[in-house]
Amino acid sequence: MSLETAFDDTDRPSGKIIQDCVHCGFCLSSCPTYLETGNELDSPRGRIHLIKAAAEGRIPMGTSLVKHLDLCLGCLACETACPSGVKYGSLIEMSRGQIERRFKRGLGEKILRAFIFRIFPYPRRLRLLLPFVYLVKALGLKKIFPPALLNRLSPSASSMFHMLPEVSSALGETLSAFYPALGERKKKVALLNGCVQGVFFPEINRATVEVLCATGCEVFIPRNQGCCGALSVHSGRLEEGRMFARRLVDLFTVLEVDAVVVNSAGCGSTMKEYVEILRGDPVYSEAAAQLSAKTVDVMEFLSDTGIGTPLHPLDIRVTYQDACHIVHGQGIRSAPRELLRSVPGLKFTEMLQSDHCCGSAGIYNIVQPEMSAKLLSRKIREVEKTGADYLAVGNPGCMIQIRKGLLNSDSKTKIVHPVEILNWSLKGGIG
Repeated sequence: MSLETAFDDTDRPSGKIIQDCVHCGFCLSSCPTYLETGNELDSPRGRIHLIKAAAEGRIPMGTSLVKHLDLCLGCLACETACPSGVKYGSLIEMSRGQIERRFKRGLGEKILRAFIFRIFPYPRRLRLLLPFVYLVKALGLKKIFPPALLNRLSPSASSMFHMLPEVSSALGETLSAFYPALGERKKKVALLNGCVQGVFFPEINRATVEVLCATGCEVFIPRNQGCCGALSVHSGRLEEGRMFARRLVDLFTVLEVDAVVVNSAGCGSTMKEYVEILRGDPVYSEAAAQLSAKTVDVMEFLSDTGIGTPLHPLDIRVTYQDACHIVHGQGIRSAPRELLRSVPGLKFTEMLQSDHCCGSAGIYNIVQPEMSAKLLSRKIREVEKTGADYLAVGNPGCMIQIRKGLLNSDSKTKIVHPVEILNWSLKGGIG
């Protein structure tokens, strides 16, 4: 491939955003991959340098470029650290779009990615895996086939196997389409089911509904929800992501609700970006902007509206992990902590480096298992230092990733969504 055609004009990374980076280096200490490798090309400013060189035709669309851009988590910690406000997330997504369309990956990687994107974004297909996932738990197969053994066959397959969630049923759970408010109705909201969240963590959606209803919300859960597009967009499959986004826009914008509540960090961050993702769409741009404006994380929503009903004491010690696309993608840091601290009797312990990525990052822990494992080990060490009974996390990908690390280290710390803790407190007991 000639240098002139490294990037084409379809979803080309913004030259203006590239120029916004002054290469000051403030991002270096926030970048998990740079902290691990010490390689400037694995830092945000290093990757921007590579993107600029590719856009200007100075380097080809080749293995070296792809290697360093693939190693990026897309955690957006650099955006939080950047004094110039560089929209790095847009650059990496557009660049990955170029890679997905223009770079020839090896056969094994093609098959792996094809499997991921033919299963994960489709809740009905994911649900077909439930009996297998349940069987793995029931038979204790993770202990029979430890990571060290499976890594010899395939690190990616080993990572997928040991990340399988600890589901409580082989059949799953389907929530109703409508739940009335308890007491006086104050708000009308819609809830995003989510793909992984809805299939593998139905208890989180149920807890979300119960807390919202207890705070005076009518809750609508539209049928036939699909993927929000987060996995696709973050992986450079931009047209696929737009297709999923349009479907959700069609589904949610016909509802007359005050807010669209989301309890998954990556989904909420992406839906808030629909205004940008579908900006040039002549049919969907206006409706996408309206949906983005109504999208709100559940903890953000509860913090703004107030719970308004008595919370009962819980004698537990809790720490909190900042999911990247909550703290960096949506700028939500204090709301979850304030709500957890509002629970009587709960002892909240801050975790060091709570806003550092755990290595989940969408499909990252599957396609980059080695780096993901290093970041997970660092995270588990910090969790253990807190001595917490529960680690609260607002994203299913993080929950799957960190739970794997906790189980492998025989930790006594359990992982939950913060809305589950609030629901326990409203009910007056755990579980």
